[in-house]
Amino acid sequence: MKKSSFTWDDLFADTRAFNKLAHIAPAVIVRLMAPAIFSDFEQILPFVIRLTDAYLIIVSMAVFFSILKVGEYTLSQHPAFKDKPLTSYFQLIRILLYVVTIILVLSVILGKSPIYFLSAFGAMTAILLLVFKDTILGLVASVQMSSNDMVRVGDWVEMPKFNADGDVIDINLNTVKVQNWDKTITTIPTYYFITDSFKNWRGMQQSGGRRIKRAIFIDAHSVKLVDAEMREKLKKIQLISNYVKNRQKEIEEFNTQHNIDTSVLINGRQLTNLGVFRKYIESYLKSHPKIKQDMTLMVRQLASENKGIPMEIYCFTKTTAWVEYESIQSDIFDHLYSTATFFDIEIFQEPGGKDFSIAFDRNNVT
Repeated sequence: MKKSSFTWDDLFADTRAFNKLAHIAPAVIVRLMAPAIFSDFEQILPFVIRLTDAYLIIVSMAVFFSILKVGEYTLSQHPAFKDKPLTSYFQLIRILLYVVTIILVLSVILGKSPIYFLSAFGAMTAILLLVFKDTILGLVASVQMSSNDMVRVGDWVEMPKFNADGDVIDINLNTVKVQNWDKTITTIPTYYFITDSFKNWRGMQQSGGRRIKRAIFIDAHSVKLVDAEMREKLKKIQLISNYVKNRQKEIEEFNTQHNIDTSVLINGRQLTNLGVFRKYIESYLKSHPKIKQDMTLMVRQLASENKGIPMEIYCFTKTTAWVEYESIQSDIFDHLYSTATFFDIEIFQEPGGKDFSIAFDRNNVT
């Protein structure tokens, strides 16, 4: 089988199915020949027959378990079952077969009907429920996860309760294995995916775009109205040249219509360097080749706080690959941090040791 062109039959050799099957032949011979061999030992004969029958049941079940292994592997390779928790279902089948095997073996050895043992198991239901509590919960969870398509093998999931953040590599009856980004593996009981909340990033991966949601903090002291000199400088910036011209024309028409004295900038409507910078960021993102234009793209100003004025960028990249995504995000913010000075805008940051040293030196000079 190992030398054949087929691969599925190799599993029969790997699971030693034929080694187990070979045990049936001598057992059958013993079973058939026992009455003749032990004809002079009538007291031993019933025991030998029962023992042989029990052995045949055990070997038959061992062969069937090997076939189940082959079936599980074959189905798991099929695209239709690639993301299904097949391991959970096959584990349940094995547990049921183990129970059936034990009942049949006891029934043969003790000469009792299988119904007798089933009734005994009925009396032990409470104990069995306690012993197989995790198995039963895992089975219910596996069925719900499969029917609701909640988790698949290969999904990126995040469950803070267990410090799990990575790809699902295995789903079985009792546990779900998650390989975290640091290559450690977190094992989570299956039923916690039903009882607790978790985040599945599959939707992001299927959408083809990954969100950037990050803010630049603007120093409020650098925000000001745009005067004529600064306006001429802004008109030279290609991405917002038309915006500045059209916006200024609209503002001048409004001020003229309402007879507003514009010799003082605070009167009437005026452009602000922060507003123009916000428009520049928006235009920059709309022209960026690696930003999805068919998904939400927004630059918004959030409520001011002790770190300055947050200018939040909200958009989606054209890739979901982690490394490429981080590279795109870094390039965007590299550009924005370096271009803020063209708008006379300062990026806010907490004062450090150098800032205190400069302030101290200035005080000494004064």
